[in-house]
Amino acid sequence: MTMTEETTGERPHVIRHARGKRPQFYDTPGLDAAMSMIMVLANEMCVLRDRLDSAERVAKASGLDLAAGIETLQFDQDALEEREQRRQDFLQRLFYLQLKDADEAAKAQTEAAYNQTIADIAQQ
Repeated sequence: MTMTEETTGERPHVIRHARGKRPQFYDTPGLDAAMSMIMVLANEMCVLRDRLDSAERVAKASGLDLAAGIETLQFDQDALEEREQRRQDFLQRLFYLQLKDADEAAKAQTEAAYNQTIADIAQQ
């Protein structure tokens, strides 16, 4: 058992959040959240690329040309559908807040509110 396993086994997992108000860099609402999402994705992509590079190098050192195998790999329909489902799940998580906002806005939209907005515009 390593030191890390010993210490994490004793303490419960706690989700930590920064205290205080988040800094705001842009005047446009939502742009700070979008930039945060982009930076998280960029970080994850860099880590993923590094991991793939490591896997290719380890495989090549073991006599397997993984990079060439990936380039020539042919997927069957089940694999394509599985990938698409995983991609859709990822996009659902990525745009969760935007989808939630759109859903709430759609529920708040009524025909009476629409007609009132048209009437307000017509009076201007």
